[in-house]
Amino acid sequence: MSITVLALASYFKGNRFLERLKAEGCTVYLLTVESALKEPWARHACDEVFAVGNFHDRRALINAVAYLNRARKIDRIVALDDFDVEVGAHLREHFRMTDTGHGESVARFFRDKLAMRTKAREIDVRIPDYCPIFNHDDVRSFLARVPGPWLIKPRSEASAAGIRKLKTADEVWKRIDELGDDQSFCLIEQMVPGDLFHVDSLCADGRVVFAEVNAYWRPLLDVYQGGGVYATRTVPRDRPEVDELKRANAQVLEGFGLGWGASHTEFMKAHADGQYYFIETSARVGGANTAEMVEHATGVNLWSEWAKLETCRGTQSYVVPPLKQRFGGVVISLARQEWPDTSGFTDPEIVYRMTTKNHIGFVVAADTPQRVEELLTQYMDRITRDFHAVLPASDKVSI
Repeated sequence: MSITVLALASYFKGNRFLERLKAEGCTVYLLTVESALKEPWARHACDEVFAVGNFHDRRALINAVAYLNRARKIDRIVALDDFDVEVGAHLREHFRMTDTGHGESVARFFRDKLAMRTKAREIDVRIPDYCPIFNHDDVRSFLARVPGPWLIKPRSEASAAGIRKLKTADEVWKRIDELGDDQSFCLIEQMVPGDLFHVDSLCADGRVVFAEVNAYWRPLLDVYQGGGVYATRTVPRDRPEVDELKRANAQVLEGFGLGWGASHTEFMKAHADGQYYFIETSARVGGANTAEMVEHATGVNLWSEWAKLETCRGTQSYVVPPLKQRFGGVVISLARQEWPDTSGFTDPEIVYRMTTKNHIGFVVAADTPQRVEELLTQYMDRITRDFHAVLPASDKVSI
């Protein structure tokens, strides 16, 4: 069945999604923001490309989509970036399209860290202890009951942005005071030191049909606040943690009601008790070249298969493509050089080179996890020595 899809993207990403939609016979409209209009979008896969000033003014955005809708019947609205998930849900609510995607309540499970935690607790998913920053007596009780250190997190930021680690109650109250009227847009939770994993998934008709387990080299908060090189890689599929994480991931995504689409979900394996704690999830493909890593390790391109899922939604069954059994890894860093020269990296396992200003990064793929580990170790050392740059972490909370 041919459908018309309006893709929302406030950042440049998702060309493979657009191309697969077009290959499936869809009419494809891209709505982005003016600052991203000159990015190398896959315009050959788009019937029309539109731009607005920003996605923050929701009334203006509704008016823009309503104007497009006068002459173009839109069947699906799909948000490609994490920050666009709530915007897409708002538009579906306004145009009464919630039978084709998440409405605002369900979308919050994939954007709002407080909504994630309350829902996880409801469906018996293990999480760090937490408290919303609404009532100060509740926060005092939390601090008295739960040992530190604690993390104050923005509810709707992405990755580790805006998170503060606090060791004493005085530091907590100082941070809360700094937040002022933004307090209710944050939560406080117990910090659980451990090893951070991410499970990258596809869901069809309410069930997880594909999941790949990967492990960050260091927790993202450590990289974001302490500097260093980012890296992640495939967890060998015969390790016992893979099955356990896949079960936990399915419990989250099926319990939260992802339904159809892609997800990037994070779990912490605590050093203290060896248990897995749910950290956060999403209704989109993971960033930082996760899609390229997963594709070269498994043969599954998450962007492309997500587009296929949109064409299958509610009308036909979805079949996962044949899987490879290789292993992948990603290494990325800010660079001192505007355009780093990576010609000295010549290993045949390099399957993707990052071409972003003031960044250096690679995706590697190999037949064994040992080779991936060896390459990432070498590259992290070389990048730290010859390229790495550090910017101070921001405390800004985006509302």
